[in-house]
Amino acid sequence: MLKIAWSDIFAHSLPEGHRFPMEKYDLLPEQLLYEGTITAQNLFAPAPLEDAVITATHDAAYWHRLRHLQLTPSEIRKTGFPHSEELINREIVIMNGTVQAALFALEFGIGMNIAGGTHHAFTDRGEGFCLLNDIAIAANYLLRHKGIGKILVVDLDVHQGNGTAEIFREEPRVFTFSMHGGNNYPHRKEQSDLDLPLPDGTDDKAYLAMLNNTLPRLLQEQEPEFVFFQSGVDVLATDKLGKLGMTIAGCKERDRLVLELCAKQKLPVTVSMGGGYSKQIAHIVEAHANTFRLAQHIFF
Repeated sequence: MLKIAWSDIFAHSLPEGHRFPMEKYDLLPEQLLYEGTITAQNLFAPAPLEDAVITATHDAAYWHRLRHLQLTPSEIRKTGFPHSEELINREIVIMNGTVQAALFALEFGIGMNIAGGTHHAFTDRGEGFCLLNDIAIAANYLLRHKGIGKILVVDLDVHQGNGTAEIFREEPRVFTFSMHGGNNYPHRKEQSDLDLPLPDGTDDKAYLAMLNNTLPRLLQEQEPEFVFFQSGVDVLATDKLGKLGMTIAGCKERDRLVLELCAKQKLPVTVSMGGGYSKQIAHIVEAHANTFRLAQHIFF
């Protein structure tokens, strides 16, 4: 069964006019349930993640200051969110959502998180709507506790997975692949194991050709035992923060390519949603919903 992490804590209240579309975390499961792609049995509500699992990836002093709302105004500003106890509680539930989704992937071939993809969180700081790094936390959990020997991170958000690259810079068991807008945030890029920066306006044809020329080769060369897929939909031409030129149909084909490769090679995969900032919330929800529709169709 397709298992999807979701809790009503995901849709955190933000000040009016904030550019992060929190409402998608309620609208997306509503849409998937309404159309019959999933039932309530597909959804699971994660518990908060234990401190020890967080500090196996993140600096303990940073986690302590974050947990106790002790970050400086500058540090808070870089994360993009007003900090509160409720926000931090939300984060640790999302983190465990990806850890649990990874365990479900080992059992069923795939596990998903309605939220997550928080790839701008570094070992010792947060940036860009990311306080803790769910992909890194879950990857380290698999390395430490589940005997996984090699992991591939496929990050297709329009923004480089800079935090993930930094966290795994010295970890040969995790290969980080980021295909992103070259002229987009973050302005100072980290070095992933493989970075593919894209020019502004890259369309479906060019994007899919590059991915199709790269990912099968990576799977063959790296021989991962597990894949984390960051499926941000901010690659859309309608995205306010994206700068690329993809359509919803092209984004769907991107996801199909990744998921079919994993299914064909019997590679367990965990999917985190990542970003999406189109002016019309319907575009964000539809593009994200396609990822879940494909997962259900391809794996079950």
